[in-house]
Amino acid sequence: MQREIDRMFDRFRGGMIDDGSASTWLPTVDIAEQENDYVVKVDLPGVNKSDVKITVQNDVLTIRGEKKQEKEKKGENYHRVERSYGSFQRSFTLPSSVMSDKIEASYDNGVLTITLPKVEEAKPKEIEVKVK
Repeated sequence: MQREIDRMFDRFRGGMIDDGSASTWLPTVDIAEQENDYVVKVDLPGVNKSDVKITVQNDVLTIRGEKKQEKEKKGENYHRVERSYGSFQRSFTLPSSVMSDKIEASYDNGVLTITLPKVEEAKPKEIEVKVK
C-alpha cells in the first residue's frame, strides 16, 4: 500500500508534461503533501488574477496564464532588462487519490495556492491496537 502511494506521489511530483510550446517564462511551483490534501503553490508576481486559468482534464492539472509586459514610457532609457514576460503553462498529472471535483484555488500577494483534497481511502488511518 505504501509503495503504491509513493509511486502515485512520485508521478505527481515529476508529472510535468511538455506541451511542446515555447515559453520564455515559467513560474516556479512547490507541491506539498499534507494529511488530507496536496497543496500546489505557484509564484506569479506581476500576473493579474484574471490572466490565470486552471483546468483539470483526464487527471491532468493545468495552470496557464500570461504575464503582460509593461508599456514603455517615452523618455525611459533602460540599462538592463531582466524580468521575463509572456504566456506560460504548467501541467501535472494528478494522483488517483485526488478528488478533482473538490479542488479549490486562491490568489494572494502574487502566489496562487491550489488545494487538492485526497479521497477518504488515501488518508492515513490510525488503528488502535488493543493489548489483552
